[in-house]
Amino acid sequence: MVEIQINTTQNVNINFTAASVGERILAYVIDWLIKIAYIIVMYQILFNILGFEDMTRGMDNWSRIAVFLFFYLPVIFYTLIFETLLDGQTIGKRIIKIQVVKIDGYQASLADFVVRWFFRIVDLNLMSGIVALISIITSSKSQRLGDITAGTGVIALKNKVNISHTILEDLKENYIPTYPNVIKLSDNDARIIKDTFITAKKSKDYKTLIRLRQKIVEVVEVKEQIKETDIEFIDIILKDYNYYTQNM
Repeated sequence: MVEIQINTTQNVNINFTAASVGERILAYVIDWLIKIAYIIVMYQILFNILGFEDMTRGMDNWSRIAVFLFFYLPVIFYTLIFETLLDGQTIGKRIIKIQVVKIDGYQASLADFVVRWFFRIVDLNLMSGIVALISIITSSKSQRLGDITAGTGVIALKNKVNISHTILEDLKENYIPTYPNVIKLSDNDARIIKDTFITAKKSKDYKTLIRLRQKIVEVVEVKEQIKETDIEFIDIILKDYNYYTQNM
C-alpha cells in the first residue's frame, strides 16, 4: 500500500492511500465503455437517423473527416472535461472512488488537468499503456508521467477513517451555533482548519493557534467574539460549520 503525503497550505502533512494500479485500470475501463457507448449512439444518430452519407455527399474527404472529428471531440477531451468539472474525477474514477489531487494541496487546477491529459499521449496511447504502468509501479507515489509533470497524484477515497480524521464533528442534538458566518468557509477550508488545529493543539503550538484564529476571524468576518480561548473558539467554528452544512 503506497501512501501519498500532501502538504496543505497551512504546512500540515496529511497521508492518503494512493489508488492502486487495479483501481486505476478499472476506472479507465469504465471510462472507455462510456466512450464506446457514446460512439455507438452517435453512429446510429448520424447514419440511421440523420442520414450522414446523404448529407455529406457533396463534401470532399477532408470536410467529411472534419465532421467526424467534430462529433468525436467529446471522446478526445472526455478525461479533461470530467476531471475539470468533477474536481479530479471522471465517471469511472467516481464509481471506483479515486480522485486526482495536487501533491501540495487538495485541488488541482485546469492547467494541471491539461498537463495530465496531454501526457496521456505518452502514458496511455504509446505502447498500449505500458509506459503508464511502469511509471506507476516504479514511482514512489504511484504517479504516471502526467502526474509527475503536473505535480498530481491519484488517491483512494475509500480509506477507513473515524470522525476525528474528517471535517465532521460529533454534535449534540440540542447544539446551538454561535457564528452563522462560518458558511463562508468551504469544505476544503474547514478540513485545513481542522488538520492545523489538531496538529497545533497536540504539539501545544500556541503561536499557530493564534494565527489560525486571526485568519478565521478575517475570512469568516466575525464581528463579535465571546470570551473564549483560541482552542475553544476554533472548536466552536468547526462545530458551527458542521451544524450549518449538515442542515442545509
